[in-house]
Amino acid sequence: MKRRAMLRLLVLLVSLTVLAMALPLAIALALKENAMVKAFGITMGAVFAAAVPVLAATRKQPLRFTASDGFLLVFLTWVAACFLGALPYYLSRHILRMADAVYESVSGFTTTGSSIITDLELMPRSLIFWRAETHWLGGMGMVVLTVALLPLLGVGGFQLVKAETTGPDKDRITPKITETAKLLWLMYIILTAVEALLLRLAGMSLFDAVIHAFSTIATGGFSSRNESIAYYQSPLIEWIITVFMIIAGCNFSLLYRLFRRKFREVYYNSEARAYALIIVIAAAIIALSTATAGNGGTDPPASALPAAIRHGFFYTASVLTTTGFSVASHNLWPALAQGVLFVLLFIGGCSGSTAGGIKVVRHVVLVKQMQNEMRKVIYPRGVFSIRLNNKVGRRDVVYGVSGFVALYFIITGLCSLVLAGAGLDFYSALNASASSIGNVGLGLGHLESAAVFHAFPAYIKWILSFVMIAGRLELWTALVFLSKAYWR
Repeated sequence: MKRRAMLRLLVLLVSLTVLAMALPLAIALALKENAMVKAFGITMGAVFAAAVPVLAATRKQPLRFTASDGFLLVFLTWVAACFLGALPYYLSRHILRMADAVYESVSGFTTTGSSIITDLELMPRSLIFWRAETHWLGGMGMVVLTVALLPLLGVGGFQLVKAETTGPDKDRITPKITETAKLLWLMYIILTAVEALLLRLAGMSLFDAVIHAFSTIATGGFSSRNESIAYYQSPLIEWIITVFMIIAGCNFSLLYRLFRRKFREVYYNSEARAYALIIVIAAAIIALSTATAGNGGTDPPASALPAAIRHGFFYTASVLTTTGFSVASHNLWPALAQGVLFVLLFIGGCSGSTAGGIKVVRHVVLVKQMQNEMRKVIYPRGVFSIRLNNKVGRRDVVYGVSGFVALYFIITGLCSLVLAGAGLDFYSALNASASSIGNVGLGLGHLESAAVFHAFPAYIKWILSFVMIAGRLELWTALVFLSKAYWR
């Protein structure tokens, strides 16, 4: 009975994902992109033809399951969605190898933003829209969307959200998880619409404005232009995207409290304060470094301090929130500025945001615990606790954070060795691994262009696809199945 219930939920989740192809299908029909009409049509038709009898056969199954069932369901949903999302690329023959199509789809849904497409502007507009839409769906999470739309999940809803959302603590802003999911999605939609409107007013076409709003709010990084944001040569567009990247990297529950004028909770939030401090310090270092070097972070050189400040904040937001947009040749920057970007790769945005990475709150916990360990050296008999949000933190959070960070760096190291074995220099291998597991997309050194992943062997793309999914699902959800205890 449990397997039938799980199958029913899996089909529901995947069907909703495929239903999202209706928008790019409509664009393909309007623009007479016949290959894309066929690709989207076959994918949707095949999935719905298989889903209807399955849903009919399992309609009477009670939808109740444990937290461990939720982990399995979430992982299977992401894998199935990524494979189905790859079909439009492959069936249209715009991407000829399945490994490449799956990599592009995984990069979209996990909001990584790395790509194997070398000339994006030759792609059909409906396919460009689908790439960005996968960002938007994966940003808030397909499972959270389903919890919002299908209250049938009942008590199992929170298990799904626990397995899918980011950060060490899963926070509800309302007593009912379905109401929480609906509020989060409402905020998500409003932010997307506001940014799209501002970008349109700033000079982007409506199509480009929607694409970049999808990518920014989801902290993904897919663009409709080969040169990313640098194509527009507009300081106003850069500032708009910078602001919305920073907002998207915030905890959405905290944004809701800010909207409700609960300023005290926001002010005393340890993660929010650390997040703001990191942005200011990193942007200042990059700006001073590039301005002192005389190029202001631009290519061709420009010594104007405003350009250096603008690019300092833009790249800090882009890497810290794991969005991955670019506006300049950052490989031409001084070593100090590049070093700051490399450090930001290992931080990530806030918990409860659409950003990837380790998350700021985990770094806050580790720093506070390091301070306590130093105090214990001075006062061996003292008892010390960490304080988060002006309250005493739980000890089990420290253990959980330590385990997560250790696993994060172990996987990054192992993946780096595999990539080095495939022929990459170790710096590029480490960069690609950190970018993939952190869902950043933007690289340094030889990986400055997101499309450089096109040259990787097929088996590397499969490995990186799994690493991207594992990073998006906070590692444990994707790796818990390797434990014998889980299957017992």
